Amino acid sequence: MAEVAASKKRDSTRHKCFISYHAADTDEVAQFLEDFGSEFIGKTVGVTDEDDFIDSEDSEYIMDRIRKGYLGDSSVTILLVGACTWARRYVDWEIASSLRNSKYSKMNGLLGIRLPSVGHINPQLPARFSDNVVRDSSGNDVGYARWYSYPTSKASLRNWISDAFSARTSRAHLKDNSRARRVRSASCS
Repeated sequence: MAEVAASKKRDSTRHKCFISYHAADTDEVAQFLEDFGSEFIGKTVGVTDEDDFIDSEDSEYIMDRIRKGYLGDSSVTILLVGACTWARRYVDWEIASSLRNSKYSKMNGLLGIRLPSVGHINPQLPARFSDNVVRDSSGNDVGYARWYSYPTSKASLRNWISDAFSARTSRAHLKDNSRARRVRSASCS
């Protein structure tokens, strides 16, 4: 999916974005990439139970492997949120790895987008993402990450990505990656 989106437009100002999502939302992710893939260079490789490093108890090793093998050289992570995204351990691991500097790369900017299937309700967010989406009493964003409804224009999405990229330095001190890594996926109905 990401290759199709990446081939749509050649523009040196596009950021490399890792797309994190729950596999149940694959059709909506494909539509997102079809609609907006020209605005970024997409990376969508997922982590699965078949990956040889998953059985490791060494969380540093796991996070390094996710960062190197899956997030690669991306600079922004876009979390596409459906009804059950919060329950997936791999989403948590991808966010955790996105929020760390490693020997391979600097931490990613982070933004979340509500998928159309959840409508206008606020779905439960993955806990680690929620830790980084902080709003003050007036409703102003004051955390590291930002949370949005599905984009209505390519320009909006590009601005969100640019803001997330800038946050790697301007809001780095607000990053919260202190939560223990999710050990297993939760059931979601």
